[in-house]
This record gives sequence, structure tokens and C-alpha cells, in this order.
Amino acid sequence: MVVSTSSPSRLKQVLTEKVFFGNEPTPELLAILTVYFVQGILGLARLAVSFFLKDELGLTPAQVSALLGIVAIPWMVKPLFGFISDGFPILGYRRRPYLILSGLLGAVSWVMLATVVHSAWAATATIALSSLAIAVSDVIVDSLVVERARTETVQDSGSLQAICWGASALGGLITAYFSGFLLEKFDTHTVFLITASFPLIVSLIAGLISEPQAAQTSNWEQIRGQVTQLRGAIAQKAIWLPTAFLFLWQSTPTADSAFFFFTTNELGFSPEFLGRVRLVTSLASLLGIWMFQRFFRGVSFRQIFGWTTLISAALGMTMLLLVTHANRAIGIDDHWFSLGDSLVLTVMGQIAYMPVLVLAARLCPPGVEATLFALLMSVTNLASLLSYEFGAGLMHLLKVTESDFHNLWLLVVITNLSTLLPLPFLGWLPSQKDGEIVSSESSPEALPPSASAEVRPPVAVGELSDSQFVTVPPKES
Repeated sequence: MVVSTSSPSRLKQVLTEKVFFGNEPTPELLAILTVYFVQGILGLARLAVSFFLKDELGLTPAQVSALLGIVAIPWMVKPLFGFISDGFPILGYRRRPYLILSGLLGAVSWVMLATVVHSAWAATATIALSSLAIAVSDVIVDSLVVERARTETVQDSGSLQAICWGASALGGLITAYFSGFLLEKFDTHTVFLITASFPLIVSLIAGLISEPQAAQTSNWEQIRGQVTQLRGAIAQKAIWLPTAFLFLWQSTPTADSAFFFFTTNELGFSPEFLGRVRLVTSLASLLGIWMFQRFFRGVSFRQIFGWTTLISAALGMTMLLLVTHANRAIGIDDHWFSLGDSLVLTVMGQIAYMPVLVLAARLCPPGVEATLFALLMSVTNLASLLSYEFGAGLMHLLKVTESDFHNLWLLVVITNLSTLLPLPFLGWLPSQKDGEIVSSESSPEALPPSASAEVRPPVAVGELSDSQFVTVPPKES
């Protein structure tokens, strides 16, 4: 009997083509994917944090929404982390040491939350510390992905970003149900301690990142070069006009915090069921990624944002049925209605969010990938912060509290209609013609020299925007 010696190589080829979308599964790629995976798996503590703030610290919906804005601040200053990483190597390395430090910082923050935090201010500071750790690691791996994505062919465009986002979604999927299940078995402090172990994985795999030692140049010389490159890139309308649109799109008010209180205090949803909802939304995220890769990669930005915004706003109004309990009159149980609504809105939000970062990823000049990419993304993160703060203000004005939901229907109407406000500015987004992204305001020749030949069709980019507590999903309604 002859055993084929090509079986291992054949298996590797299949994995490369089917699982890694044509990217060779090198140790470094696996390390990058592990960081994104850990970002997703930290969702294990999301429900625990929600119940900790609501039940143990006694915060109101408006206070929780305001807190969410504050703890997202590290995502506002991501350019600072990219600037430090690009310009101030540690022992001659720009990426590995910062990954190690971010993992240690994340583990410490979750241990503190489990042991010494007993007030709203301490919780805000500690959760912000965890957010800081994730933001730093996110900047580092984003820069690595941007560097490698530049070498992709047009046919493979977006494949690396897609598997990075998929790794994060897979981490979220694995922990989705267990985030509620663990709360049925343990208290929030035990869940926080369990979560503390995952950031350490980032520190352990940092050594697999392949990078040469940084050139021995003056830090000030490096800084001047960065500032010059950044100034030239930011001045281009092809960058700041689409970024301005994304800011408007993400900054409309959200009612997420009010709905958490409504589903737990009014509808009586248990942590275990909320874990099921997270499982459904994680599956929906993967479905949205697949649908984008399969059907929408060639669709222009304007069409994707226009149609998904209209459809999501209309579907978001179905929440009025749940708020007014009209779903019960037509025979749909609260639990089933909530699951179905979460599924559809998450798919739409994911499809809309996938092309958001393609332009930024393609316009980052060599040497300042982390800084420019983080700068552009921090704009949308700032918008998300404002979204939670605007939502908190609306809850206060409408007197929506942890026990009074009489005006929740009006909050739903206002937040959904507000998502339509950016539509008149769709022209700020690039149009797509003949496989290129062409800005309506400038031609490819007007872009930075390093970017002119690099602009590709919309792709899936693995950026995590702010989130509840550690990472924030794309806006869904």
C-alpha cells in the first residue's frame, strides 16, 4: 500500500484556499488572527458588565449610556497609540512590545473589576482601562493588516481583512451563549476573573510577529516625517469627505442602554436568554460577512449605505411592536420577536459596515500605517461616543428610567428616524467604476503617491469600532 506524501501539502492547500481565503497560514498570520479572536472572545464579560452596572452599582439607563461614552475614550485617541508605536520603538521593535503590554494591561483591568471596584467612578476607570488595552492591540494588528493588504492582487482584495473580521466574529460566537450561561452559574466577579485570562494570550503570541528592528534614527526625525506624511494624506478630499460622512452616520443617537433595562426589568429576560440573543447576533455577523463577500463586494459605497440605512431604519421601527406589546396581540412571543429582530438588524448592520474602512486601509502611506489608519477610525469611534451621549440625553429628556418605559416608543421613533439624516450627504462617498474607487471630489491622481495605484474595490476590513465595554459592533439600527 502506497501512502501519498502529498496529503499534508494538499491539506495545507485546501486550508489556504477555503479557510484563509488564499492567505498562507504562517505563524505570524495565526498570531494576528489570534489577537482579533481574543477581541471577540472578550464579549464573554459583556453581559456580566451590564448586570454589574445595573444591579450591583444601581445605575440608571441614562447613566449607563453616559458611562459607555466615557469608556470609549481610548478609541478616540487611537492615533496617539499608532503615533507612539510608529515613532517610539521599544528595544528596536514597533509592534511586539506593545502587544505584550496591552495583554498585561487588559488582564490587570479585569482582575481589578473582579476584586476592588465598588463604585460607579471606579467601574468607569477600570472598564476604560480594559478598553485602552484592546484599543492598543487593535492599533497594532490593524497596522500589520494594512501593511500586508497592500500586496494583495485585485482578485484577492479584501481576503485578509475578511478573515481578520471573521476571527473576531468567531470569538464572539464561541462566547455568546456562555456569556449568559455563566451568569446563571456564577456571580459577575467570577466571570470577570475568567475573562482576565484571555488578554494574556495576546502577550504570549506577540513573539510570533515578524518584524525587523527599527532603523536607528532620531525619534524627532521620525516624528517630523510622520507629521509630514499625515498632513499630506489628511488634506485630500478623497479621505476627509468619506470620513465626514461616516462621522454623521455613526453619531446619530442610540437607545441600546434603554433597551437593555427594558428587556431585563420589563420583559424579564434572563441572562441565559440574553446569551442566546448574543449567539444569534454573532451568527448573524458571520452571515453578514459571508453575504458581503458573496454578493456585495462589487456594489458601490453609495448604494450599500443608502439601501442598508433605509432598510435598517424601517426594520428598526418594528421594535415599536415589542415596546407596546403589540407583538403579543398578533401571537408572537417576546422572546421569539427579540431573536428575529436582532438577527435581521445585525445582518444589515454588518453588510453596511464591511466596506467602511476600505478607503482608509488603501490610502495609508508606508511608515505611518498605524497612525493614519487609527486617526481615520477614531473619527467614527468619536461619533459612536456621541451616539451614546445623545442617547443618554434623550433618555433624560423623555424620562425613560430603569422602571418607567412609557416614552420608550418615542425614543425608538426618534433614534430610528435620526439614522436617515446622513442620506443627503451620500455624494461624499466614493463612487465605484471599473474596479476602482473614484472620489466624486478628486481623481486618483490627487491622492497621496503611495495610494494612487493601490485603491481597490470595497473589501471587508477587520476594524473593531467602540463597543459596549470593550469593543463596539457596527451600528445596526
